[in-house]
Amino acid sequence: MSKVNILRKLLNEGKPSLGTHVMTPWMGMFEVVGNSGVFDYVEYVSEYSSWTLPMLDDIGRTMELFPNMAVMIKIEEQARGFLAQRAIDSGFQSVLFTDIRSAEDVRECVRLVRAETPEAGGLHGNNQRRHSGGYGAIRGSSATEDWVKEMNDIVIAIMIEKKGAMDNLEEILSVKGVDMVQFGASDYSISIGKPGNVQGTETQKAERDMVKLALKKGIAPRVEAAKLEDAKAFYDMGVRHFCIGNDIKVVSEWCKQQAKGGIKSLLASV
Repeated sequence: MSKVNILRKLLNEGKPSLGTHVMTPWMGMFEVVGNSGVFDYVEYVSEYSSWTLPMLDDIGRTMELFPNMAVMIKIEEQARGFLAQRAIDSGFQSVLFTDIRSAEDVRECVRLVRAETPEAGGLHGNNQRRHSGGYGAIRGSSATEDWVKEMNDIVIAIMIEKKGAMDNLEEILSVKGVDMVQFGASDYSISIGKPGNVQGTETQKAERDMVKLALKKGIAPRVEAAKLEDAKAFYDMGVRHFCIGNDIKVVSEWCKQQAKGGIKSLLASV
């Protein structure tokens, strides 16, 4: 029996969640985060990282060391169907889809995840991969009721980061199967012709409008923040799902702090 999907459980129970990002394609980093005991899930940002199919299996194995943590993958548009199903079949329990522009984009994402049953109406079929059938050696196939339930429990999150997505937000948030939404300020600023203006009035208003409508629709808005202090304004709006920090930025900030501490100057004076 597969481990409990903690993120799904928290959503079903109306409880808050806290995640963090990992970009380093090294299993040790996932263990470091898991051993901290701080987070409910890890988001592997494959959109910005390098990955191989065996590595996805290794992430699935590693996260099984931590029964109280889930694992999410963020995938880019062009790899959407292939990577979503391969990640799920490696043991990922949530998928964050990027580059959404319309309700039809969202419906496609939901179909890619859900099992191809008459009830679920998905496109995810039988296979003999790691998670769903132990490569066929354990239960022979994924054609079981337990597997179908697991596919129904996969958490589907979508990025609202294009002007088209905001223009069609009401319809997008009405698509059955969407569990979480997150605003992408950088891509949104590009799509409105103001690249890099992530702190601009128009971009900031769009994020808050998205959060308000998601809460009204009963869909969990998730907010990314460098640290929890940055999340307070959204918490006051009713947001209870946050993803903070990432491994690359933590290392980068540490390096900058050492420079500010005068170590480089000290060595230069020797």
